[in-house]
Amino acid sequence: MGARKGRAIFLKAFPQGMPTPDLFEIRDYEAPEPKDGELQIRAVWMSVDPYMRGRMRPDIKSYIPPFTLDKPLDGGVVGQVIASRHPDFAEGDYVVGFEGGWRDYATVQGAGVQKVFPALAPLSAFLGVLGMPGLTAWSGLTQILKPKEGETLFVSGAAGAVGSLVCQLGKLKGLRVVGSAGSPEKCAWLEKEAGVDVAVNYKDHKDAAALTKALAKAAPNGVDCYFENVGGMHLEAALNCINNRARIALCGLISMYNLTAPEPGPSNLVNLLARSALMQGFIVSIYVDLAPQFAGEVAPLLAQGKIKFRESVYDGLERAPEAFMGLFKGENFGKAVVRIGPDEA
Repeated sequence: MGARKGRAIFLKAFPQGMPTPDLFEIRDYEAPEPKDGELQIRAVWMSVDPYMRGRMRPDIKSYIPPFTLDKPLDGGVVGQVIASRHPDFAEGDYVVGFEGGWRDYATVQGAGVQKVFPALAPLSAFLGVLGMPGLTAWSGLTQILKPKEGETLFVSGAAGAVGSLVCQLGKLKGLRVVGSAGSPEKCAWLEKEAGVDVAVNYKDHKDAAALTKALAKAAPNGVDCYFENVGGMHLEAALNCINNRARIALCGLISMYNLTAPEPGPSNLVNLLARSALMQGFIVSIYVDLAPQFAGEVAPLLAQGKIKFRESVYDGLERAPEAFMGLFKGENFGKAVVRIGPDEA
């Protein structure tokens, strides 16, 4: 055992507005020798996720500490154990964890990772449909929306890692599902592969009024459940079409993450009151204890081909900033993952 030299990506400065390539820098990095209870891993796949943008705002208190300029960026990773000082893990095991991304090698706490098995699914899937985004989708749907068969579910960001699973689980639970995405290709996949009843290309609609008309046509009986990933005119349109006693799971507001000034809230928020609707925000960590229940439901569906997923794969650690920026430009389709090294050493 010993320290392992590699590369890592650092921020040179915190972004103001949309992140730009010049803010990221690859530097030499040394993963320290593992101590008792720790593992040293070789990164195979890493994840980029919208929540990371919030960690680039050190002036705002959030549910997770901000990034700093003197340490590598961090995030989800699937890696192979190359040194272990934890009794539950051996050299050669594959693990997934929320820390250790954005670098070639990482030293992590054994208590913070789980074993994964390549025979069950592609390793990258444990960062997406079988990972944090999957748990996020399942939790918001089952714990907040609690849909009933025959209801109508609306999902914004429906072609993303979270939204696409929400849509498919909704269909399996007997719902009418309307999804919003940002390209004809994404809408076609949602309808033909994911089984969505109607996919709306929001880029065809210039404002909330136009999107409301499209949503009302796609959901003629109104919206009973809304899984919110985007915010802005999507939330306004959903509130215009919301039914009595509807439920809204507030998962993300990606349209707002790069704003340099606060955006006014939807002018029709009163509809929550008038229609006795519930809107609840959540972060996935509050449901982490339900991960076994999630895996028990979703993993068999994936194995049976009843759940499908898409990935945008970026090859090489140096492309991680590009993958991250693509989250906010609508360039990624499904889960954005970065392949850092080969699946097998």
